[in-house]
Amino acid sequence: MLFEHLELRLAGGDMVQISGPNGSGKTSLLRLLAGLMQPTAGQVRLNGKPLHEQRTELARNLVWIGHAAGIKDVLTPEENLSWLSALHHPAARESIWQALAAVGLKGFEDVPCHTLSAGQQRRVALARLYLPGPPLWILDEPFTALDKQGVAQLEEHLAKHCEQGGMIALTTHHTLTRMPAGYRELDLARWSV
Repeated sequence: MLFEHLELRLAGGDMVQISGPNGSGKTSLLRLLAGLMQPTAGQVRLNGKPLHEQRTELARNLVWIGHAAGIKDVLTPEENLSWLSALHHPAARESIWQALAAVGLKGFEDVPCHTLSAGQQRRVALARLYLPGPPLWILDEPFTALDKQGVAQLEEHLAKHCEQGGMIALTTHHTLTRMPAGYRELDLARWSV
């Protein structure tokens, strides 16, 4: 068991940074919130109802970006975003190109992702946050492989999302310098068993 007696609520405008030492369950907690794992005790709820009863609703309202970029190397950035958004929030080609431009990948839309640097591949994944869609973002180490400009831009975008009523749960070893009014930190070291 990683933690117990943990209660966490997210409402519009909230950003919760989950912290704690390595192995304390940060990624596991994010996976529980995203419905990728089931708790051994207790429940994860969405709008007051158990998560396992509303998988479709969760999928429509969630963007999950894990520690790995989660993109297909043989696809282009445009193909990756089209594929990733197709299930619940299909995006037009123009929206995809705008999202890629927003993360600094203008001119790379049709280049196979295996030719991109690690930072560029991370930007392909993060471009999903610039497409119209879900209000809940669950992000595991989203600043990995980003340069200073990319970090500053992502911080600003995350804060704006919350200021517009979105919700974010994230892990990061990066010290945030731009936090929305609804920011708080959850240190899992306090809940460890």
